[in-house]
Amino acid sequence: MRFYLISDNVDTSVGLRLAGIEGEIVQNESGVKSALNKAINDKEIGIILITTKLCKLCPEYISELKEQFSVPIITEIPDRHGSSERSLLADAVRDAVGIKI
Repeated sequence: MRFYLISDNVDTSVGLRLAGIEGEIVQNESGVKSALNKAINDKEIGIILITTKLCKLCPEYISELKEQFSVPIITEIPDRHGSSERSLLADAVRDAVGIKI
């Protein structure tokens, strides 16, 4: 089983490519759907990594795929700019020990 990246920017793609993770860059909803369908049909792919920005383009479609397929696992990752959501773990640590991470 291998990883596959669906990204909206070159930086994330290059960084993960250096770690041996192949993928593709897409910019719109139809590109996301096409890339997901291609990755799901590849039986060697076990985990699909998709950037937060792309997840926001078609959240319903991604949810349907997650419910329909147990493999590959579809996982949202932040790009180099981070996530627009606040980190729950960082918030918990800050609240518990008073240290900002």
